[in-house]
Amino acid sequence: MTYVPCEKPTLHFIGVTTGKSSIMKVFPAWARHLGLGDVAIRGIDFAPHSDPASYREAVAFIQDDSLSMGALVTTHKIDLFHACRDMFDEVDHFAGLMGETSCISKRDRRLVCHAKDPISSGLAIDGFLPPDHFARTGGQVVSMGAGGSTIALTWHLMQARQDRPSGIVVTNRSQPRLDEIRHVHEQMGSDIPVDYVLAPDPTANDRVLQELPPGSLVINATGLGKDAPGSPLSWDARFPEQAVAWDLNYRGDLVFLDQARAQAAERRLQIEDGWTYFIHGWTQVIAEVFDITIDTSAENIDELTRIANAAAKG
Repeated sequence: MTYVPCEKPTLHFIGVTTGKSSIMKVFPAWARHLGLGDVAIRGIDFAPHSDPASYREAVAFIQDDSLSMGALVTTHKIDLFHACRDMFDEVDHFAGLMGETSCISKRDRRLVCHAKDPISSGLAIDGFLPPDHFARTGGQVVSMGAGGSTIALTWHLMQARQDRPSGIVVTNRSQPRLDEIRHVHEQMGSDIPVDYVLAPDPTANDRVLQELPPGSLVINATGLGKDAPGSPLSWDARFPEQAVAWDLNYRGDLVFLDQARAQAAERRLQIEDGWTYFIHGWTQVIAEVFDITIDTSAENIDELTRIANAAAKG
């Protein structure tokens, strides 16, 4: 990949299909609202699990280019962290604990690695679940996909607080990612029981859903439906009664959401897409990269959401 020096302060977006993301329309509108001045956003696309040298080249460019302010990282959070950890002058607590990079910033010529997902995923979950959801339903959580997003959201759910799930299940298509997230969870020291299930095909995830109690939170954290077509479930899957179906994606073919909608009335499901997660994830990174404070009150997030909705449709 050829990297061209930036002509104005630029936020990079390291992903898979960044040009299709709504952020390309939303960021300029937010920048005006937040008073960031004449700034830009630029996408850097890699295939999932790319060559470590490719990640290192991108991070080196951001480090050396004076107008590159930092980056948001999606899909490649864990791979980029492992490939580039030695390039960072500072690794924040969450990034070190979770072994991921979701945000890169620059402070006084120092390159800083952040993991913002524990904050943004927590804000998103707390925004659509009532404060007594798990205590009232006895529900569990299953997160399909063992990448950085699942590490972050399970950290949030494991924290000592009044309302916690009765159990957590993490599924993944390959064993190494399951081993990695198990190691992270052991470091967290939570007393919530966690099962790690190898699910090489959708039918394995279907079987996991059969064992869940009513009111469980079912999460598609695989990237299927956005970065690749399809769903982690087959069309024969049955959601638990009164489950919450949450797709971390907000764009793509979103088959997982179609599967949930097909059962919504019969199973009394609550269905959530990834738009609120998108809002919190990006505002957390923008605040860090541009060294500003963005109010996370419901009123301000509603205003930022209104601006994003209008920009995305424009």
